[in-house]
Amino acid sequence: MARLKQTYPTDGFFGIGIYNNKEQVNIGTLWRSAYIMGASFIFTVGDRYKKQTQDVVNAWQKIPLYNYHDIDDLIAHLPYDTRLVGVELDKKSVMIGEYQHPHRCVYLLGNEQSGLPRETIDKCHNLIQLPGDYSLNVAVAGSIVLYDRLAKS
Repeated sequence: MARLKQTYPTDGFFGIGIYNNKEQVNIGTLWRSAYIMGASFIFTVGDRYKKQTQDVVNAWQKIPLYNYHDIDDLIAHLPYDTRLVGVELDKKSVMIGEYQHPHRCVYLLGNEQSGLPRETIDKCHNLIQLPGDYSLNVAVAGSIVLYDRLAKS
């Protein structure tokens, strides 16, 4: 029997999530953006999701939401060879315009009040940041990251 090389319609996958989200409405908005822009899944770290009316496309029926207890739980469940990309205003961050998105990654956003804690930042493989000196709404920031990935693909 001959071995055939298997081909796939896309090259890689990505997911996006929020660390210690403070406003539940952000999950519904991010979920909708993630579905529209081709994410494979979304997730929360340290918080659970309650169904929101902002999810007008019923993204919950189309891509899964995972919940992780803490950053170590997320890292323990990262798929093989998947990069953890933190989105944070930090001196180690690369500006998103200069960033080449990995084929397999998950993007982790901090909440609007406190961002990502230092111990979480230190566990990320890469850090990226959006233009500006102040944090954006977390769902807006996530949507910009997703759009940048889509535009560069």
